Amino acid sequence: MTSIVLASHGAFSSGIMESGQMIFGPQEDVAAVVLTPEMGPDDYRAKLLAAIDTFSQKEQVLFLVDLWGGTPFNQVSRLIEERGGEDWVAVTGLSLPMLVAAYGERMGVDTAKEVAQAIVSEAKTGVRVKPESCEPADEKPAAAAPVQQAGAIPEGTVLGDGHIDIAFARIDTRLLHGQVATTVTKMVHPDRIIVCSDAVAGDDLRKSMIEQAAPPGVKAHVVPIRKIIEVSKDPRFGATRAMLLFETPQDLLRALEGGVDIKEVNLGSMAHSVGKVVVTNAVAMDAADVECLEKIASMGVKFDVRKVPADSPTPFDTVINKAKAELAAQGK
Repeated sequence: MTSIVLASHGAFSSGIMESGQMIFGPQEDVAAVVLTPEMGPDDYRAKLLAAIDTFSQKEQVLFLVDLWGGTPFNQVSRLIEERGGEDWVAVTGLSLPMLVAAYGERMGVDTAKEVAQAIVSEAKTGVRVKPESCEPADEKPAAAAPVQQAGAIPEGTVLGDGHIDIAFARIDTRLLHGQVATTVTKMVHPDRIIVCSDAVAGDDLRKSMIEQAAPPGVKAHVVPIRKIIEVSKDPRFGATRAMLLFETPQDLLRALEGGVDIKEVNLGSMAHSVGKVVVTNAVAMDAADVECLEKIASMGVKFDVRKVPADSPTPFDTVINKAKAELAAQGK
């Protein structure tokens, strides 16, 4: 029988597992893997592997994930890519109808692929409106607008005002994930999302995952720092409205020193690791991070410190001073 992993931001997966048991009874080989604010991508991946290790059936695994493009999905996708084959399968849009359907289907079929194929239509029909007169008419999704590549435009061509419009810049260890793909892009309306990272640009798997996580109508690119510096000076990008995502403040500093014109940065997430102190529920830093962020601020860049747009911003000085105090207390 196919094993099932429920993967989500926050306790959604554990809650829906409990709800599913109320409807379908206790289930074997089912695990909820919760992403908490302090986790980095590797931490979450480790939790996924630990959950799978508890199953009696590890060959056929179905991942029911909350959101396409979020950290849970990205790490599940990474595991599936590394494993290869079709015996581990992921379906996004986790809902109670989907879970209940999966419980029923796995009793009658042999593979995760078959369960996945069977539950998608049932999950979709689980979305209903009452009164029925409020249900929208069926519409085909609009095709994504084609994105013109600068390489196809002759050098020296000036588009727009000749300067790329950096509508939003963010430091986020997780880079392009659900909160960014679904919330921030709706506010910013970029033509392109550009992940600026030497590390990711050299990792074909991570690069592919990020490109696939782009929301409809927006093209995602992954470039090394030197490339975003070149792009910022190329007049062929003058008609482009871009969202820039940086994995670390050090990457951002290199871009700024190379001439990328960024006036304000959203400090969204810096994952905790050995040697770092927790400053907010989403930001951890060490002495090198503090020094780097202060240098960026000295260049006239303003910081908007918050994980998601709905959060109240935390003053930058408050964050830095807390980090210094915590590091001093630990003798770092």
